[in-house]
Amino acid sequence: MAVINNLHVIKLGSSTIGKSETIFAEIAALSKQGAKILLISGGADAIERKFADLQKEVQFLTLDNGDQVRYCPPEAMNTIRQAYAEYIFEPVQQQLQAYGLSVLTQCAGDHGWVQGKQGKPLKVRKGDKKVIVRDSLYGSYGSANQQLLTQLLHTYDVVCLSPPIYDPEIGQYINIDADMLAAHLAIALEASHLRFVTSTAGILSDIANPSSTIRDIYPQAEQIVVTGRMKQKLRAAELALDQGIADIAITGPHTLYGAGKTWFWRGQHIPPDIELLHQAISIPSVSKDEAVLAQFLQERVSSAEIDAEIDPAGNIVLTKGSGEHTLLLLGHIDTVPYVWQSAVHEQRVSGRGSVDAKGSLINFVEVLRTIDVPDHARLVVIGAVEEEVSSSAGAFYVRDHVQADAVIIGEPSGTHNLTLGYYGLLKLQLHVVQKQQHSAGKDSVSSIDKVYQLATHLREIIAQYDHDHLSAIVDIEAENSGGHYSASATLNFRISPQARAGYIEDIHSLEWADSTVEILRNTPGYQNSRKDLLVKSFVRGSSTVLAEKLTFLMKKGTSDMNTLATTWTDIPMVAFGPGDASLDHTDQEFLDIEEVRLSRKVLRQSIETWFSLISSKSKENVYALNTEQVT
Repeated sequence: MAVINNLHVIKLGSSTIGKSETIFAEIAALSKQGAKILLISGGADAIERKFADLQKEVQFLTLDNGDQVRYCPPEAMNTIRQAYAEYIFEPVQQQLQAYGLSVLTQCAGDHGWVQGKQGKPLKVRKGDKKVIVRDSLYGSYGSANQQLLTQLLHTYDVVCLSPPIYDPEIGQYINIDADMLAAHLAIALEASHLRFVTSTAGILSDIANPSSTIRDIYPQAEQIVVTGRMKQKLRAAELALDQGIADIAITGPHTLYGAGKTWFWRGQHIPPDIELLHQAISIPSVSKDEAVLAQFLQERVSSAEIDAEIDPAGNIVLTKGSGEHTLLLLGHIDTVPYVWQSAVHEQRVSGRGSVDAKGSLINFVEVLRTIDVPDHARLVVIGAVEEEVSSSAGAFYVRDHVQADAVIIGEPSGTHNLTLGYYGLLKLQLHVVQKQQHSAGKDSVSSIDKVYQLATHLREIIAQYDHDHLSAIVDIEAENSGGHYSASATLNFRISPQARAGYIEDIHSLEWADSTVEILRNTPGYQNSRKDLLVKSFVRGSSTVLAEKLTFLMKKGTSDMNTLATTWTDIPMVAFGPGDASLDHTDQEFLDIEEVRLSRKVLRQSIETWFSLISSKSKENVYALNTEQVT
């Protein structure tokens, strides 16, 4: 089963559904941003309302441990299902359809979509007596039709499920706690995000104080005491965390985005200076699913000294200082797919995005938090979206809307290296269509053969302009339809900064029978001078921390540096950050904790040196100093 990227499992109580219009606006906004949403509804208020309509009383049982559970004899189950249909599904559909969303609602057990097993007879208290109750239809989760649920989530904007589920052994619906149902389905579908929306501002340390939210819980390291219905939320959150869900929070009151959130994290004894990095790695942020991490950083980093906002592109923007000279630290918050939980060991922190490039970004953030920005300067940290996909939407927005005197790109270079440039990326879509013919015919050339021939010809064109280029076919497809054979291929070129101009014009003028070539992306290579103010700042700054000199690197990949360089032709740019870039996009990403700390020191010293070097310079003099040959 293919994993659904950007899947949000959101559990709502029936009181939230009945009282909050805000939550539906938030869900609609998530959907418009491309999220897939599985909504799980509880029904306590709805069930009480339905029983009242029928002039019946909801019955509860008191267990041996003092907990109360709803009594669900067979004759009550139909009433419970009616309660969900009338007081949950109808308002959910009405509210979300008002936003133009397609919605599917039903009990999870209908058609056997989610199945379970009836629980054992209950030992309960009745006054001073202890009795056994055998006919209560409650139970536990067993399995879900994952393939069907995945198809439904791709078909509908929102899928809303509720208890009860179905026990095929007894042929009956059985009740299940909605929080646990949400956790189990999040695990089954490998959800990116799991939220329990409640009536309080997360978990409170003092139930009488609405502002006493516990921000972070590490279940492996501490015991949290809660009461009432919050017990099941805590159990459900711990279950999901233990079974691999990386991003879990209890939010409220009646909102996804209120000030009160309790986040759940794996691990124990996390060093304080590594905690934000661990948390940032833990929150999945595959390209186009960066909003949760951006909002998290906005909440955690904003302070009296640091302005935190999310710009129209979705980038997180953190600013300190208001002087005329701006140093921009540009990282990216997105990752490639395949998410796993962050783990902190004695010497390393691991997880998707740790190297590429949350380690670099969080180092930017930690330096921003602690550094003193002088009156003449301004330090801006931006976590850009969509760096890992061809759109580079975040960097293009920065290029067109932000100004800076110099830029440090957050990408892994290793602490003892400074990256001065990157190869560019030319991405081409090749397409060949020809009439059907027999492969044994004279001079027969298949559409696949022809697309390879076209790729060879394009490689010859690029070689005339760039002897150092690299190329690879990264995707190919073939189809036979309507008497025609077609083949398509994606051909990537890595273009060196030394490439001569003119190859784009040659591609545009190319005439190849039955073929087309579309330019999907054309980002040139870029190389910064070794002798400008920014490089000088790193050379001097690192010398106070490192025993040896920095090594300068030119990388064959492409970064947001290239995007900025398409118009920022006179702005110095380098890339620096902890980590081994050979681990990028692998399932072995990790950072050495001591390297993270050491690179943070180098970064801080280099930024302070840059502040010092520009302290008495006007904007014009900074440009002159950037371009003169300094050593």
